[in-house]
Amino acid sequence: MSKRIPESELIINPDGSIYHLNLKPEHLASTVIAVGDPERVAKISKYFDSIEYEITKREFVTHTGYYQGKRITVISTGMGTDNIEIFMTELDALVNVDLETRLPKETHTSLDIIRIGTSGSMRQEIPAGSKLASAYGVGLDTLMAFYTTDYTALEEKVGKAIQESLNISFLPYCIQGSGRLLGKLGEGLIIGNTATCPGFFGPQGREVRLKPAIPDIIEKLGAINVDGFQMTNFEMETAGYYAMGRLLGHEVLSLNAIVANRVTQDFASNSYEIVDELIQHTLKKLAE
Repeated sequence: MSKRIPESELIINPDGSIYHLNLKPEHLASTVIAVGDPERVAKISKYFDSIEYEITKREFVTHTGYYQGKRITVISTGMGTDNIEIFMTELDALVNVDLETRLPKETHTSLDIIRIGTSGSMRQEIPAGSKLASAYGVGLDTLMAFYTTDYTALEEKVGKAIQESLNISFLPYCIQGSGRLLGKLGEGLIIGNTATCPGFFGPQGREVRLKPAIPDIIEKLGAINVDGFQMTNFEMETAGYYAMGRLLGHEVLSLNAIVANRVTQDFASNSYEIVDELIQHTLKKLAE
């Protein structure tokens, strides 16, 4: 028999909405586009034929509406896998927990969750201006030290190879994204493997006034080759999405607008246009 989830573990607002996202189950579509920047939500929903619901709380901005007859929810998450853990847990609770009885539902509902974000390339052959779909996410954060999941043999080998290369005390985690969504949305995009970092500056090898402990992290990650598996780009959320998606039973894919190349040190002057092209690509593929 399912165990009731206590009030302290899953907080419900007085109006019946879930604590951080401020959403009720009826506000959520089965297809969710997730973005880091709250301002990017409107840049996606402007293409909708209609918007039925809007709400803002903290960094979480939500628009639910229709694009060419398909119901889609767009939500901003803010940056980092700590926010993604909150986002994914509360999304899952909206569809897989009865918020009135606080009991898990007997029938599991799987969501399609697509991240659209910006990223930096770590390979010379992937220039700024590219668009990339992440087959795998590699977490250089410690989120998965607090959860237990199963890894494939390749995923374990990749994690250990990165730990050895970077000489770090913790084991990075490698997780595959949704093959189904990759087949649907990855057409015409570069297919890569994404490193998820716990910061923008030092953890990605950037030096402003503080010298990174691993200043050559780009070169070290770029040199890794595990049975043909190579890293392609940096950002701050993908591996968290993939890990929580696997644990909670949701289909998740990360799509990246490559706005910088860290090897050539180029930055795309038209970064907003690249993101917009990726948004339109995603919406059209979802509506097919």
